[in-house]
Amino acid sequence: MLLDLRSPNWCKFAAVCVLAGTAGVSAAEFPEAPQGTFSIAVIPDTQHYRDAQEGADNPDKTTVTNDVFRSYVDWIAGNIGRQRIVFATHVGDIVDVNNHQQWSIARQMMDRLHGNVPYGISVGNHDMVRSGDSTLFQTYFPASRFEDFEWYGDCFHSPAGRSATSGNNANSFQLFSAESLDFIILHLECNAPDDVLAWANSILEQHSDRRAMVTTHMGLGPRDKPKRADDYFTAPKGRMTWKKCHGDRGNSPQQMWDKCFCKHAHLFLICCGDQSRTQAMYQSSKGNNGNIVHEVLSDYGSHGQRLMRFLPRQNRIEVRTWNPQVSEFCTGTKIVPDVNQHQFQLDYRMMP
Repeated sequence: MLLDLRSPNWCKFAAVCVLAGTAGVSAAEFPEAPQGTFSIAVIPDTQHYRDAQEGADNPDKTTVTNDVFRSYVDWIAGNIGRQRIVFATHVGDIVDVNNHQQWSIARQMMDRLHGNVPYGISVGNHDMVRSGDSTLFQTYFPASRFEDFEWYGDCFHSPAGRSATSGNNANSFQLFSAESLDFIILHLECNAPDDVLAWANSILEQHSDRRAMVTTHMGLGPRDKPKRADDYFTAPKGRMTWKKCHGDRGNSPQQMWDKCFCKHAHLFLICCGDQSRTQAMYQSSKGNNGNIVHEVLSDYGSHGQRLMRFLPRQNRIEVRTWNPQVSEFCTGTKIVPDVNQHQFQLDYRMMP
């Protein structure tokens, strides 16, 4: 269900005015989350690394920065109490280039959340090699980094000698509770193979008494693999039927839906990134048990990150896209001018 942008509640919440299809945006402080609500922060692809010495007459070219990533995690860390943030999820492509310099920065950025709020990370295609080897991710974000936290469930354990592919926290799950509601969230790597999906099915079955979410890197975007550059923008979009990683073992988003996601009655939300030329999109689908599953894409680059505010007593989730770099709500981009793709609400039954 779309949010009526003309409603008083929307105007009060977002401090934006939409008249005759023209959006005028005023800088606004993100309103505080009311008592009885809670929020989940969704960090989009954070590939905006640059050499701090770029363009300077300096022989040191090893210093790397990521101001966009820093602004996102700093805003989350600074608003945990005010926004009642109970979890942060990263949709993957943590790095742009799979090297130690960028992974070191990524670790420093996520350290700003570490120990302050539960979080999980999906491994994107830029975070591994095409074959599925995610050794560097596992070096900087191994299972041992999280095992002392009560909210950390476990990870998929690859067969002996194969941990570089899919193992050691490359696929993980977390458990948390808010407002007397119990949740499980799985973080699955891009194009997760069958053995990972079999594990995911077993974990979801074991925790069928919890409300289930999934974050995985590829999800929504051009339905068929683009053949031309324009196809990334203009071809029909939906759940993708193509893949990037793991070769013949990998599963497309559609296959991941068919083999895992559609089977679980308690699954209600899938978050994804990956498609910067789609940028923002969402759809709702029925699982095999008749449950509605909301699929939500955010790959904003420097245009903002998502905050999902859960309102249990009203049985809805308010999805807001906020750019902490300029302290403004995103009400449109060049690629996606429709405000309803950036600021909207989802129906989800939490209370009788």
